[in-house]
Amino acid sequence: MVSKKRVIFLIDMQSFYASVEKAANPDLRDKPIVVAGDPKIRSGVVLAACPLAKAYGVATPEPLWQAEQKCRHLVVVRPRMERYLEVAVQISMIFESYTDLVEPFSIDEQFLDITGSLRLFGNDPEAIAATIRKRVFLETGVVCRVGIGENKVLAKLACDMAKKREGGCFWLKKEELDQSLWKLPIEKLFGVGSRMKSHFHRMGIYKIRQLAETSVDVLIKRFGVNGEVLWRTAHGIDESPVSAKAHDVQKGIGHHMTLPRDYHTAEEIKIIILELCEEVCRRARKKELMGAVVSLGCRGADFDLPTGFSRQVKMIEPTNDAMTLYKYACQLFAEHWEHSPIRSVGIQLSQLVSDQVCQLNLFEDKMKQRSLAYTMDGIRSKYGNDSIVRATSLLSAGQAKERANKIGGHYK
Repeated sequence: MVSKKRVIFLIDMQSFYASVEKAANPDLRDKPIVVAGDPKIRSGVVLAACPLAKAYGVATPEPLWQAEQKCRHLVVVRPRMERYLEVAVQISMIFESYTDLVEPFSIDEQFLDITGSLRLFGNDPEAIAATIRKRVFLETGVVCRVGIGENKVLAKLACDMAKKREGGCFWLKKEELDQSLWKLPIEKLFGVGSRMKSHFHRMGIYKIRQLAETSVDVLIKRFGVNGEVLWRTAHGIDESPVSAKAHDVQKGIGHHMTLPRDYHTAEEIKIIILELCEEVCRRARKKELMGAVVSLGCRGADFDLPTGFSRQVKMIEPTNDAMTLYKYACQLFAEHWEHSPIRSVGIQLSQLVSDQVCQLNLFEDKMKQRSLAYTMDGIRSKYGNDSIVRATSLLSAGQAKERANKIGGHYK
């Protein structure tokens, strides 16, 4: 018996943040706008640009000052992350009225497997896609594009091609790859960035067709597993299912912070490390997890002359205690920091296990520490993240109070 081909959508919101802002303010509808942070505190980067702004060459991400030079009458809107999350949830609810197999790819992209729903909505994938696009626009004011394929990679590639289609929809069929996808330059293939493009050019591969016709063994020998992945992508091969639980299993819990200014001293940087450890451990406890490996990353202040490091260490035992994590993170910092100014810091906890079982210690009361941590989490959950902060966070280097009013590094 021949298995029925699946029908997968990848639906992508066009200039999502900018579209939400235009929907909220009709006066902006015919103006070139960008959503960008505050350049005074180093977050002046374009997060989203509407099509009118893109027509002037404005791109994401680029510094706001460059965008304003390209378009002198550019309208700059500060991000409202809370609102964007609300609209994303609203859009997800629309998708879930068509299928229960909805998998987020990012805040503005989601996979839908509508194979089992086809008969309910007319058996025509393109008509269903058009209906979904219409509903999203009428209910949120956001324009979306739909890529259709028999698997996720074909749907993703189709969505990229739908951007240039008037109807905002494209169906990429595996048997027709040579008539569409294979004609495109190699950099148009999902997973090929500027560096990989250069590698392929040195191999004489300029078109996706040339990659598809290259022996997979040659690609594996040259690029390892990634070579086979790209070859499979070029052939539209992908067995991964669309799953609403695809992101339920976490391999790590981390948090990253871009600083409002260059931090020069160890004392200042350690304040940020402690705040990050607090946040990472709070997230771990929320999921009743703890981790055995801590990773610390610090990036320097000069993009033209990159400095910094990223290192990890395995702890004696898994933990979700902030001060324990902080101790190991500080060890990494002391060993690898070269005393250059720091622009951003990140902490990650990995090799996760349940925190319902732990090794007891005669010399410390772990149950008391655990109870205290969960009690503090409850207070922060009820009264706000800044309702309890460490004294060091009240110093000028501290960011906990400021970031309590933000989502994703931007004000709510």
